[in-house]
Amino acid sequence: MRALICGAGIAGLALSNRLHHHGWEVHLVDHAPGPRTQGYMIDFFGPGFEALTAMGLRSRLREFASPVEEFCYIDDRGRKTVSVDYTLVSKALNGQIASIMRPALERMLRESLTDEVHLRYGTTIDRIDDDKALLSDGTAIDADLIVGADGVHSRVRSLVFGGEQDHLRYLGMHTGAFVFTDPEVFQQVRGRFVLTETLNRQMGFYGLGDDRVAVFAVHRTPHLALPEDPREALRHAYTGMGDLAERALAQCPPPDHVYYDQVAQIDLPGWCDGRVTLVGDAAHAVSLVAGQGASLGVAGAYVLAERLHRSASVSEGVADYEQRWRPVAAQVQTAARDRVTEWFLPTSSARLRLRRWGFRAMHLPGLDRLLVGPLFPKDHRTLAELSA
Repeated sequence: MRALICGAGIAGLALSNRLHHHGWEVHLVDHAPGPRTQGYMIDFFGPGFEALTAMGLRSRLREFASPVEEFCYIDDRGRKTVSVDYTLVSKALNGQIASIMRPALERMLRESLTDEVHLRYGTTIDRIDDDKALLSDGTAIDADLIVGADGVHSRVRSLVFGGEQDHLRYLGMHTGAFVFTDPEVFQQVRGRFVLTETLNRQMGFYGLGDDRVAVFAVHRTPHLALPEDPREALRHAYTGMGDLAERALAQCPPPDHVYYDQVAQIDLPGWCDGRVTLVGDAAHAVSLVAGQGASLGVAGAYVLAERLHRSASVSEGVADYEQRWRPVAAQVQTAARDRVTEWFLPTSSARLRLRRWGFRAMHLPGLDRLLVGPLFPKDHRTLAELSA
């Protein structure tokens, strides 16, 4: 059996690993010229953690993860307003969480592939016909399975399921991320997530080592369109948030080294069409504020591969995958819209104070698991149950 996967991100790499494990011939293409270096720090937990454990990659995840001792909020004068010992979060999740940069997670998954997986950068799918797929380099591939794992702006989705405008739910925010080098700032944030305690916009900082600092930013805006110059857009949106933010903005790299996008979800009536299906953000982007996009990408890829392995045909396998996995993704999407967004980026001082109280209450005996639940939601069905 031959699979053609478009998108060498987290979901596409995980699916390539698992399909090859089950004996498939895998062709993986990505339009980028090479592995991406842009991205932000994520908390990787939930079904994706279970999937990597089942794939034998848990120890590798730990190797690529970054140490975190606490996360804290600071005001515009750099004073700590509230902090949480990260061991409380880890304990509440039974240790099944790792903090890792998105590019590092991609690298870990990429290194898990054997040379038998055909990986090509600078290539995408131009056309999908009944009997083959035509790539941008002129190659035609006759594949039993074609998968769009190419993110929220999926090329495969637009070719088979219609334009992005029909499926994108904009959540009223833009986000950006970049890395800069500053020894003084690194010493201030090393070993910690440091976030600004601000309304309608937020910047977060983490020390990566070698005096490098990772930055992510998110702010509310009614404008769906992306700016021509993301660096200038970041400087305009986040000025006046304190010395730490100003130093980061002053050292923001050129636009081609900045990640910048809308905060949005993808809502499709169906993910499967014959031998074509979608996985990860291409199918069900849950958005930055949900905090589980990478985890769901890995876990969804795992479920898809397992259902294909256990089904009599490709069409049966992909349909079964959607039936099992759609409720999980939908639950996270709904939670992000209804509960998490206001906690993540408060719009009023009252809500900001409520969040501050919630984090402080986590230090009280017995409340850590109760309060971690809404921040790190987990479906009640295990990955083994969803895959079996």
